[in-house]
Amino acid sequence: MSEVRIKAEQRSEFGKGAARRTRRAGQVPGVIYGHGTKPSHVALPGHELMLALKTPNVLLRVDLAGETVLTLPKAIQRDPVRQVLEHVDLVIVRSGEKVTIDVPVAVSGRVSGAIIELVQAAVSVEAEATHIPQSIDLDIEGMEVGQVVRAGDLELPEGTTLAADPDQLVLTLAVPAAEIAEEAAEAAAEGAGEGAAPEEGTPDEG
Repeated sequence: MSEVRIKAEQRSEFGKGAARRTRRAGQVPGVIYGHGTKPSHVALPGHELMLALKTPNVLLRVDLAGETVLTLPKAIQRDPVRQVLEHVDLVIVRSGEKVTIDVPVAVSGRVSGAIIELVQAAVSVEAEATHIPQSIDLDIEGMEVGQVVRAGDLELPEGTTLAADPDQLVLTLAVPAAEIAEEAAEAAAEGAGEGAAPEEGTPDEG
């Protein structure tokens, strides 16, 4: 579990104009809440936050007004074009506390002749807040074309339990479209051959 220490400043101005000024200053507006505490509106250093959020489900130990709180990113807003951070919601967590969170699926291996379709890039699990796995490993080596993997088939890290529907489709090893088309064409040709009538006027052999 990755943990990053980051310093935040209290925000006293709100609204779109204040948020724009915060971002122009190289900071990201955010809010910290949870465990019955009053929400704290903060400004976080943009570059440090961007680097930290490259790690899925990173724990952020936020220093704010002389106190430190342990948080998890709950909602991240980015500019749809530039992909820069616009706002972040951080929820307070405690050591030993169970949280439900989406964890990325990391696929390894290959299956000859199959197209790998990752239907769910992340799966919902329950884990301790300070022991959230960065990924769920899925090794497809040795699997067959046409096979599917559901959430209940995944091998979860120790201390982690599945929160998603066990029947949720995660990955398929699909047959290539060209191969399907070729098989369909062959089947159609065979059907046409079997149903063809003999030509008139052909003398019997013998």
